[in-house]
Amino acid sequence: MDLRHYNITGRPIAIGVALALALPATWATAQGAKQQQIQSTKLENVAACNGEPRATFEAQIGGCTVLIEGGLENPQTLVIAYLNRGDALVGQGKYDLAIKDFEESIKLNPNYFKTYNNRGIAYSKQGELDRAIADFDTAIRINPEYAIAFANRAETYEKKGDHARALKDFDEAIRLRPTLAGVWNERCWTRAVVGELQAALADCNEALRLEPNVAATFDSRGLTYLKLGQWALAVADFNSALQSDPKLSSSLYGRGFAKVKMGDQTGGNADIAAAKAIEQNIVSEFTRYGLN
Repeated sequence: MDLRHYNITGRPIAIGVALALALPATWATAQGAKQQQIQSTKLENVAACNGEPRATFEAQIGGCTVLIEGGLENPQTLVIAYLNRGDALVGQGKYDLAIKDFEESIKLNPNYFKTYNNRGIAYSKQGELDRAIADFDTAIRINPEYAIAFANRAETYEKKGDHARALKDFDEAIRLRPTLAGVWNERCWTRAVVGELQAALADCNEALRLEPNVAATFDSRGLTYLKLGQWALAVADFNSALQSDPKLSSSLYGRGFAKVKMGDQTGGNADIAAAKAIEQNIVSEFTRYGLN
C-alpha cells in the first residue's frame, strides 16, 4: 500500500494480479516429451509473470515479456501480462516504461480498474500528483468498492498536503477493507500530523494488532507520542522501529528529539546527527509536524 510509510514513496498498496490462464485442451491432453516441455515452459513463464514464487523483478519482467511477445495469448491474458510487467518496472523505478505497459493494458481493456490504480502509483512516484489522482478517480468510478484506490488517492492527497481529503479517503478505504493494516497506519500518521492524537493512537494500535512489529507503524505511533509529550513511550516505539529498520531517519530523529527532551543531550544529539546524515530535510519535516 507510497506515501510516507506505506505506499507511494516505495510501499505500493497496488496488488499484483494473477494470470488466470485457461490452457487449451490440446495442452492438457498432449502426449510426448516435446509437448510436456512446451507446457512446462509456458507454466513457468506464467508463474514468473505472476511474481511466483518470490520472483525477482527481472524474472517477472522476463516471464511477462515472453507471454506478450509470443503472439499466442488471448487479450485478457495480455491485459494482465502488461499490468504485471508494469508493476515490476515500477519496482525497478522505471516509471516511464511502466506507464507505457499500463497504457497497453488499458488499450486492451479500458474498464479494468486495477490498471488505472497502478498507473496512478507510477505517476505519483514521478511526482505527477494530479495525473495520479485522475487515475485513482477513474479506478474508483469503475469500481467504487476498490479500497486500494481510495488508500492510494488518500496518500496522494497527503503528499499534496491536503490532509482533510486524505482522511476522508482513508476512512472510506478502512470502511471497505478494515483489515488493511497499512491504511490504519497511514491514517494514524495523518491524524497525528493534524493533531487528532487520541484517534491517531487508536489507529496505530489497530494497525499493530493486524500486523505486529512493523517499523513504519511504530514510527507513526512514536510521532504521536512525541506530540503528546510522552517522551519515554516515544523512545520505546522508535527503538522498536529501528530494530527492524536501523536507518529509518524519522525514527532516529524522533528518538533523538525525545532523548533531548528527557535530558539526554549526548544520546539525543547523536541520533539527530545520524538522522540528518540520512535525510537532509529531516529537521524541517519535524518542524512542519509542530516539533521544534
